Amino acid sequence: MITQDEFLALSTEKVANFVRAAGPQVCVFPINGTRRWFMLEYGNRQWDDPIGAYMDIAAANHISLYKLIFDHGVDTLLTPTLGPDILMRGEEYMAHIGSEGLARLAQGPDFLKFYAEYDVRVHFYGNHRKALAPTPYAYLSDLFDQAAERTMNHKRFRLFFGIFGNDAAEAVAEFAVKYYQQHGKSPDRRAIVAMYYGEYVEPATFFIGFDKFSAFDYPLLNLGEEALYFTVSPSLYLSQRQLRLILYDYLYARSAPEPDYDTLSPQAKTRMRAFYRANEENVFGLGVLYDGIWYPCLAAEDLCKPLRIRA
Repeated sequence: MITQDEFLALSTEKVANFVRAAGPQVCVFPINGTRRWFMLEYGNRQWDDPIGAYMDIAAANHISLYKLIFDHGVDTLLTPTLGPDILMRGEEYMAHIGSEGLARLAQGPDFLKFYAEYDVRVHFYGNHRKALAPTPYAYLSDLFDQAAERTMNHKRFRLFFGIFGNDAAEAVAEFAVKYYQQHGKSPDRRAIVAMYYGEYVEPATFFIGFDKFSAFDYPLLNLGEEALYFTVSPSLYLSQRQLRLILYDYLYARSAPEPDYDTLSPQAKTRMRAFYRANEENVFGLGVLYDGIWYPCLAAEDLCKPLRIRA
């Protein structure tokens, strides 16, 4: 088996070949922490149009990450984008960032250029039409449909944006009723998934989250077999090396068959015992608040200390 160091040193094309050889990959990557990333990286600059600068810079970095993931052999990317909480952030946020950002995904020149150059087929899934209907932003759903139609003949990659994609129950129920009325039988799983996402999508294979451990907004595809990863830094800090570490773990470490415990060597048992004893009170997912921000930590101590944080 190739070592981690060897994998990290490969060309992007060779990494992509390894990833594709493992079968079709469905990556779920909700890009979170964008506002704090922008504050930390660009907050000291003066802008004539701060919101416009935020939108332009964030969009360019989103597209760079999509390219990075596709270049490494992943052919299907789901990115949950906005959920019901967006409407609770206030009218000003939705008017200036939410609606403009969503429209840009569907018709922005930078995104359209990316879809064309990378041959990306685009879909917008979720309950956005119902959620936006009573708001001034109902027109966005039509833009989403137009983007899907515009890219329907693109073949190389697929990109699914989740807009209010937190709960598929009502959509599935309505579709099942209509399907039964038309065909006299209940739809199978493939038909339900295709209805919800715009075309059939295989179950998710790995998820890359940020902040508190929570895998969300990819209903019908979360069958419990996907590998879950969570970055400590906001999503837009994801690097090529970091992505390759995730891919290596997914392809090789997690896929290795579990050994026969009866045949483990004494050294292996000693190593296992030492590791579990040293970490028996540690819990992945614990965190601590500093300045209102949740930071992850490793040790279950009286005062949980964040990872590698220095005042």
